[in-house]
Amino acid sequence: MQNFIIKKCFPTLVIALVAAGAWAQGVVTTPRTPSPASKISQTIGISTVTVNYSRPSVKGREVWGALVPYGWNVQGFGAQNSAPWRAGANENTVITFSHDAKVQGKPVPAGSYGLFYVINKDNSGEVVLSKDYRSWGSFWYEPTHDLLRANITVRDNANTELLTYDFINLDKNSAELVLNWEKKQFPVKIEFAVDDIVMANATEELKNTIGFGWQGFSSAANYALQNKVNTEKALGWIDQAIGQNRSYTTLRIKSGLLKLSGKDADAEKLMTEATTLATEVELNNYGYQLIAQSQIDKAIEILTLNTVRFPKSANVWDSLGEAYSIKGDKPNAIKNFKKSLTLNPPEATKTNSEKFLKQLGAM
Repeated sequence: MQNFIIKKCFPTLVIALVAAGAWAQGVVTTPRTPSPASKISQTIGISTVTVNYSRPSVKGREVWGALVPYGWNVQGFGAQNSAPWRAGANENTVITFSHDAKVQGKPVPAGSYGLFYVINKDNSGEVVLSKDYRSWGSFWYEPTHDLLRANITVRDNANTELLTYDFINLDKNSAELVLNWEKKQFPVKIEFAVDDIVMANATEELKNTIGFGWQGFSSAANYALQNKVNTEKALGWIDQAIGQNRSYTTLRIKSGLLKLSGKDADAEKLMTEATTLATEVELNNYGYQLIAQSQIDKAIEILTLNTVRFPKSANVWDSLGEAYSIKGDKPNAIKNFKKSLTLNPPEATKTNSEKFLKQLGAM
């Protein structure tokens, strides 16, 4: 039976390999049929996952258990080891990770790997990553060169004529790579330690030209603040930024980092200084930030300060009116919205003030 399989598949294989060899020797580029090459890439955090593959078509054929056998199978050519499915057509399907990752919860170093799958009759299966990513299909598959084998559960799915890879269920640190073909979907979860990668990358970037200005140190420190990571290193970065540009932006970031470190009094003192340097827009944004944190009285204090500094701005009175409205202080809300309307406000500000006045029964 094995000899029969070899005789049956060998002519087709030879034609394919000869065609590939001819291409390598310098013939003109022509379309590849019937399984065109494709590539898909997805960014997760600042890392990328790329899959290079070929796309066979169902063409009315029976796929699972026939065109793609169930389980592990001995190939009729090459190393003749029991092998998984090549997860596409022609050369190996190749997956490339720009940074160290986890695949189905297992660690995978950055690099390129041959991507293989196994499907069983009960929809159980495996994903296999092989260090041999330059081979042709599964013919020279060598199990001792596997980097990873992990269990997966194959899903039933809408019919897909051309084999297609996609990324779904994206979040900050992960995504599902899915292979869709015929009425099956092969899901594999891929994860990156995004915060660690960003911080390590920032450390290296700040050694280059980006580290010549305050903005690079400020943006790196702000990432740490927003994601609550590596506060100590971020404080060093923001101090370098402040040394070049003592501004609302840099002082606000340091204040936030100090608060994360439990130094509330120092944080408040620095934020007070920051407000003295703030522009109208910066103070306004700070006020809304405080509202979002349910610090309404503090927001009113900051937005009132903005009206003192910029009394001819219709927007600052409108913002103060919103803060009073949220607090439930109807008289002061009406007073400030009406003040905004006397200052020839831009259309958006005018619309907002009138909307609130109608809701408050003052128009």
